[in-house]
Amino acid sequence: MHIWHWHNWQGLPYLSCSLLEHWHHGFFTHQFWPRSPQELTNVLHPEASVYRLKQVHGNTVLTPQEVDHKVSTLEDDLAPADGLISEQPLQAVWVASADCTPVLIGDVITGQVAALHAGWRGTAAKIVPQAIARLQAQGSKLNDLRIAMGPAIAGEVYQVSVEVAAEIGSSIVPHEDAQKIVDALHELPNSPLLEDPNPGKVRLDVRRVNVLQLENLGISAEQVAIAPYCTFQTPDHFFSYRREKEKKVQWSGIVSGNNKG
Repeated sequence: MHIWHWHNWQGLPYLSCSLLEHWHHGFFTHQFWPRSPQELTNVLHPEASVYRLKQVHGNTVLTPQEVDHKVSTLEDDLAPADGLISEQPLQAVWVASADCTPVLIGDVITGQVAALHAGWRGTAAKIVPQAIARLQAQGSKLNDLRIAMGPAIAGEVYQVSVEVAAEIGSSIVPHEDAQKIVDALHELPNSPLLEDPNPGKVRLDVRRVNVLQLENLGISAEQVAIAPYCTFQTPDHFFSYRREKEKKVQWSGIVSGNNKG
């Protein structure tokens, strides 16, 4: 069983996961708002270089080198993407979320890490498999990856349309027909879909869909941990866009380690 630990920094709480114990990392709470990733990196590892993105609910995954290149050619000082993957030790990669799933990945052999913002759109576009493909291109093996999904909105309170459920479901049940996709999802063991009393609506567990995508890649359940917290139902610690309709976020970040090979 993967253990989630609460830490205290100057009276402020943040979470870590035993699965990622090799890396300095944290899933930060709303108590840290509005501190920036630059400030939060000082909590994890002050010597690390800091990278963050302009998140756009897509499936683009960039390296720090690509971020620096894009920023140099853009007027904006942030590159548009939803995933970051390290190339060298001491690179801190960050994502922001308010109900979407923050995903942190580490490779126990190479020390490389990734930070991903996986909302329903990014999940439908398979951002986590995209990031894993990039890690593999940089030398990672699937068995060496450790994946932690942080606090996000839970399926029992996340109402979506059948169309949205079908769009995200097609990432694991390839089919053209929306209703057939939804029916197939309902039949899965530990289904990511729950019934909703309203016609044309279902409840959707986005983190569960990401787990199913990982299973399709051949990643085992022991390599994946899911935080036992729902942003919507835990107002003491987390912002929820659905609950508050405020443009506030909590940050999640991980620092790459030394190559162990």
